[in-house]
Amino acid sequence: MFNISRMDLMWVSFYSLGLMLAAMALIYFARFKVKNKALATVLTIAAYLSLLISGLLMIIVLGGSSYA
Repeated sequence: MFNISRMDLMWVSFYSLGLMLAAMALIYFARFKVKNKALATVLTIAAYLSLLISGLLMIIVLGGSSYA
């Protein structure tokens, strides 16, 4: 579907998984470790943005490669 090599597709999937891991860590810190409400809100917004970008990258990964 996409004109991207399989090796590059692998790296995109790693970036997506890394962003999911970062989102999980940010949500954990925002809920349980940070007591400042403003900082917790910023961390939560950053977590949801990284989760959104990760989901968009997964569309590329699941779309696959045009190379046979």
